[in-house]
Amino acid sequence: MHDDRRLVEARLKRVLDERIRPAVYPESVPLEVAVWHAPGEPVPVAEGLAAEPEPIEVGARWGAPWGTSWFRVTGTVPEAWAGKTVEALLDLGFDENMPGFQCEGLVYRPDGTPVKGLNPRNQWVRIGAPVEGGEEVRLHIEAASNPVILDYHPFLPTQLGDKDTAGSEPQYTLTRMDLAVFDETVWQLVLDLEVLGELMHELPMDSARRWDIVRAVDRALDAIDLQDVNGSAAQARVRLETVLSEPAVPSAHRISAVGHAHIDSAWLWPLRETVRKVARTTSNMTALLEDEPEFVFAMSQAQQWAWVRDHRPEVWARVKKAVADGRFVPAGGMWVESDTNMPGSEAMARQFVHGKRFFLDEFGIENDEAWLPDTFGFAAGLPQIIKAAGSKWLLTQKISWSQTNKFPHHTFRWEGIDGTRIFTHFPPVDTYNCSMKGSEIAHAARNFKDKGVARHSLAPTGWGDGGGGTTREMIAKAARLRDLEGSATVVWETPVEFFEKAEAEYPEPPVWVGELYLELHRATLTSQAKTKQGNRRSEHLLREAELWAATAAVRAGFPYPYEELDRIWKTVLLHQFHDILPGSSIAWVHREARRTYERIAEELTGIIEAAQRALAGEGDRELVFNATPHTRAGVPAGGAGTPAVEGRTRLTPRPAGGHILDNGLLRVEIDGDGLVVSAYDIDADRETIAPGTAANLLQLHPDFPNMWDAWDVDEFYRNTVTDLTAADEVVPDGETGVRIVRTFGSSRVTQLLSLAPGERRLLLDTEVDWHETEKFLKLAFPLDVHAERYASETQFGHFHRPTHTNTSWEAAKFEACNHRFVHLEEPGWGVAVANDSTYGHDVTRTVRTDGDGGTTTTVRVSLLRAPRFPDPETDQGVHRFRHALIPGAGIGDAVREGWRINLPERRLTGADEVTPLVTVDQDAVVITAVKLADDGSGDVVVRLHEAHGGRARATLTAGFEAADVVATDLLERPIEEAVPGNRVPLRLRPFQLVTLRFRRAESGV
Repeated sequence: MHDDRRLVEARLKRVLDERIRPAVYPESVPLEVAVWHAPGEPVPVAEGLAAEPEPIEVGARWGAPWGTSWFRVTGTVPEAWAGKTVEALLDLGFDENMPGFQCEGLVYRPDGTPVKGLNPRNQWVRIGAPVEGGEEVRLHIEAASNPVILDYHPFLPTQLGDKDTAGSEPQYTLTRMDLAVFDETVWQLVLDLEVLGELMHELPMDSARRWDIVRAVDRALDAIDLQDVNGSAAQARVRLETVLSEPAVPSAHRISAVGHAHIDSAWLWPLRETVRKVARTTSNMTALLEDEPEFVFAMSQAQQWAWVRDHRPEVWARVKKAVADGRFVPAGGMWVESDTNMPGSEAMARQFVHGKRFFLDEFGIENDEAWLPDTFGFAAGLPQIIKAAGSKWLLTQKISWSQTNKFPHHTFRWEGIDGTRIFTHFPPVDTYNCSMKGSEIAHAARNFKDKGVARHSLAPTGWGDGGGGTTREMIAKAARLRDLEGSATVVWETPVEFFEKAEAEYPEPPVWVGELYLELHRATLTSQAKTKQGNRRSEHLLREAELWAATAAVRAGFPYPYEELDRIWKTVLLHQFHDILPGSSIAWVHREARRTYERIAEELTGIIEAAQRALAGEGDRELVFNATPHTRAGVPAGGAGTPAVEGRTRLTPRPAGGHILDNGLLRVEIDGDGLVVSAYDIDADRETIAPGTAANLLQLHPDFPNMWDAWDVDEFYRNTVTDLTAADEVVPDGETGVRIVRTFGSSRVTQLLSLAPGERRLLLDTEVDWHETEKFLKLAFPLDVHAERYASETQFGHFHRPTHTNTSWEAAKFEACNHRFVHLEEPGWGVAVANDSTYGHDVTRTVRTDGDGGTTTTVRVSLLRAPRFPDPETDQGVHRFRHALIPGAGIGDAVREGWRINLPERRLTGADEVTPLVTVDQDAVVITAVKLADDGSGDVVVRLHEAHGGRARATLTAGFEAADVVATDLLERPIEEAVPGNRVPLRLRPFQLVTLRFRRAESGV
């Protein structure tokens, strides 16, 4: 037989595009349209409905950037259409290639009842099926003219990312506003041909099944009368029945489709617009659930559910009904789909506490899965947090974006720093916006790495980011793929149903130990420094507020601010979303974030000061409150007293130029350029700085990645570096410090290097007035340490990374995350670098060819970047950072100094010392939270973990009368039997996380 395959394929494409798809709507009449443009921010629905619109014609421009326009469409169904299915086609000016990234709309009836969302791939509204003819049609559309930020030529700087700079030029052209007859037979034929045509392209050329499809499609096209598609569509479908009914082979890959609409809680739009994106999507999905009995839709992020509840009660009612029916599924159990690299220990725990509690309170549903398809890598401390929250599964997709190394599994157990293992799945479809295209389904089956031992994978299905979620076309395609020869099988299932099947068939999958590092988007650890500083500061202020408020509540009857702390925690958690904290959102988002963090700081400082005042009482004794989990200068952890200060610091000239700081523990030499050329550990008789090098070295790199400006730093940035050694000023500052001023480009750096009496740490306070573009600023510490690995703090512990690049996996980690410290050591001696607000860093090693042939291990802290997309003014302005160099540090010293630099002393006058509410007699056991129980019972909750990476025995003692104590999960629910008393013996494995709940004795309530 002659090979006419290409002829049939070309025929199919043209006939579909030019004849069959246009025949889905064979008749139409225009609707009358009027519009009212809201003068500022979005208005309540009632106001938009009541506004008096003015006429507008199809073809007219509308919609200033970030504006809201209320369209009213009216018309009458022609009498001649009686008995037919009629839909309104409402095209606001959509580009079908940009679902989720441009204008959107929500359709209302005149009484304010929401109907469904309008999106580029979802422009129809059902009027009647069938209609009687003569019906009056009146619909209202709340249309958002969100500008296109990520355009066809991506990553170009734009001022559209902030309403203050976006201008008023209309963004869209009103394209179609019609009533139309919907021919379902033709629509079904379109789906038949699309599914078969897409499958055909994925089958081997010599496959008999491919040729069966070619012949069936050819025969179906023969049956189409191109001048009467609607009259001949049914016969064409008949000719496809046989080829569409052939069942899949028993070994076919099995895909669990989960309706999905991944919605970034802020990204290329502000938070307020996400509220509306969620309302549009949930309106769409609840309407679709009513029409499609097998469809299941899952939505994560409790914050987004709360927005619907609080801002769109009319939509919320429909959502609650769909949840009760088991079809609309709360997923993930987190407040938002957060970044997991940068949030601190307690913040990561509270993501699950607040997320899971919301779904429990609203629906009585407990989430077993963490759902994070788009997060930029996963910290090694996360598995035990998931388990401690009462969950057991994790889903993500983003690791498939890694540039260098392909992850070896799709289903596996992920082991965290404490040994906890979590059953984890990466969907091999490699997208969280699956549309049921044949290429996607075939890719999932081919790509699945666990063939021979497992057969199930998951496909999150639907347009995200306000693109409308799952469409009726996707559901129709999935129905055809349920059991179709040559394809993976597809069935709609909930996440729980998928995970139960996947774990049952693969009970002993391979194990991956340590972080799930994304080999992409590494610069998100540095972009938008003020957002990151706001997060870090808020996390520590929350610790202080809970600690001192709980202590004052027990000791002095202070009213514990439950509601305020709950609200603030949720705000901080929201801003840990994986495009806000990483710095990859538009200017508007980060401008608002800075103001929000300022308000949070003011409110939390007020709570802290009020609680401390209640504890201190009236008096003239100077008290220092120590919120760190370690004794500081004689003041106990979680208490207040008078610190003991020993020794003094001498500041003397350096003979070769510069200055020397010496406090008897460290002798630090600062040369005439303000560089640290020596940091000598006097007790250890050991130099910290590598020979021939200098620390406190600012280094400037060009920074123009190939893509994703705010997200990425590509390895070639290292090829060019400028050492900023010239100093304008190097002068003494008081008795314990040296002030340094440098200027470069359009920027200025002012530093204070100080060595306090009795302290084994050099503090570096750095102020940068930053006005560079597409540059990367690093702060380098070349250390005389031979270390093949180093420790960086993560949630509830630390994680080791190699300093070498033996393999491509190690080489790819050229920029990584730490929390409060990194630590390097040789046996018996180490060095730590602590910080108060930076996350990105790199560690490299070289062997010195001159001199002693020793190893130089260089720690470089990432300070600032200057990408121009999506915020062209990223990080312009003044920034302040604090770092500490700690020679002779063991891992315990690194842990202690990391807390110390983030929780400065608070001083006030009072009557007496404040004894801690709880104490622990082992420094390796770190208390991360002291608070009152969330249920308002007055119980005291203490969270702690082993922080040094070894076994620990300790005793935790409550400084109040406790009736009993019980171990709980993160949601403060008992997981063991309560025991009496206020002393708890602890035997902890490395990095083990424990939550304890003390019930106060009646006399203590």
